[in-house]
Amino acid sequence: MQLGFAAVEAQAASYVEALARLSLFADVPHPQLEALAHAFDEEIFAEGQRVIRQDVTGGGFYVILDGEAKIVIDGQERAHLTRGDFFGEISILTDEAPTADVIATSLLRCLIIPDNELKAFLLKQPSVMYRMLQIEARRLRAANVWNG
Repeated sequence: MQLGFAAVEAQAASYVEALARLSLFADVPHPQLEALAHAFDEEIFAEGQRVIRQDVTGGGFYVILDGEAKIVIDGQERAHLTRGDFFGEISILTDEAPTADVIATSLLRCLIIPDNELKAFLLKQPSVMYRMLQIEARRLRAANVWNG
């Protein structure tokens, strides 16, 4: 089925609105959000579908637009992800296989930046890179909390 120009533009507009609501992209001007909407893919995963497999090559940097997922390491659920959360970046940045499974726990809609495009994207979007680092720092702090 082919979509007409108006349908494609309407889809891109709703995509821009979805990105604008996410804290990761809060500092990105509207024209750049429009460019992002046309530059990267969106994928939808069914409930129970594995998005990333532990110890197997990842596929990119995923930003959740709608839905929920869980992070599972060696069969144990470790975290829950919702709209605005992201995953897949660690294996790209370290050039290593993912250390966890990410599994959709509901219908999951994600923006996907391919692994070979993440570095260039972050260098062009320093505000997104800074927000990503802030979130990573919070995750690291939470992971290192001493439960005495």
